Amino acid sequence: MKKIILIIILSVFVLLSKAQELDCRINLDHSRIPGTVNEKLFQTLRQSLFELINNTNWTNHVFSRDERIECNIFITVEEQISSDEFNGRIQITSSRPVYGTSYMAPVFNHIDDKFQFKYVENEPLEFNINSFTSNITSVIAYYCYIIIGMDYDTFGNSSGTPYFQLAEKIVQNAQSAQEPGWKAYESLKNRYWLVENLLSSQYSEMREFMYDYHRRGMDKLAEKPAEGRNSIEEAINKLKNIHRKKPGSFLMSIYTETKRDEIINVFSEGFPDEKARVYNIMKEADPANATKYEKIMKEPNY
Repeated sequence: MKKIILIIILSVFVLLSKAQELDCRINLDHSRIPGTVNEKLFQTLRQSLFELINNTNWTNHVFSRDERIECNIFITVEEQISSDEFNGRIQITSSRPVYGTSYMAPVFNHIDDKFQFKYVENEPLEFNINSFTSNITSVIAYYCYIIIGMDYDTFGNSSGTPYFQLAEKIVQNAQSAQEPGWKAYESLKNRYWLVENLLSSQYSEMREFMYDYHRRGMDKLAEKPAEGRNSIEEAINKLKNIHRKKPGSFLMSIYTETKRDEIINVFSEGFPDEKARVYNIMKEADPANATKYEKIMKEPNY
């Protein structure tokens, strides 16, 4: 009997200690809406989004509390179309820990400026992977799967595929939605094309970059900085290859926006020949921001 009770106690402990995949902070700015604003509506919306994202099991895997993926969602409401319909933009960022350090490396940083949604105060936010319930829950769930897929790609080569496929399913379910952002013909830089690119074999080298850069590079920097930088440089070469095949691609713009400052910081501490090589690679792969990489070539201030 004591053994059975012990098993029950341990089982309950495991269930209680199990955490969802995401540790997400929500920021909602409605200051751009003129006139009287229903403050409580936005408060309940923020709380409902927090609960949806952080309390949903997005995968079948068990995450401990300290393994949860750190992410942020910033919603800027720019226009009130009707009493319960709004227009704005949403920025999504995520990061992952670097082995042997307290540093969090950025993994995803993207602004979606086609975020239109309806919300009635205290209305429950429900998501179903098999159907389009509402635009707000579909957009949020889509980016949750993108965040998880991106994170998995940094720990295993193309390990994020199952989660990108779920994001793709959300896109398919949303093809009849009136809100923008889901259809191929609307834009070459929207939700449809983001997940299409991530799953396309034409961009497989981009996802290899994410694994090599983080697992073989960043995770070695603390113990073997020279070896870590060398692996990061090898990974960055893949960005150059992709740029030459697909110049100006949507996916490249997202990856370089996410990693630009980090690459500059890492190689500012490198050897002169490393600095020159990485500077030349990045000004080719990210030409719109070529001048920013000049910081790599500057001598460090000790």
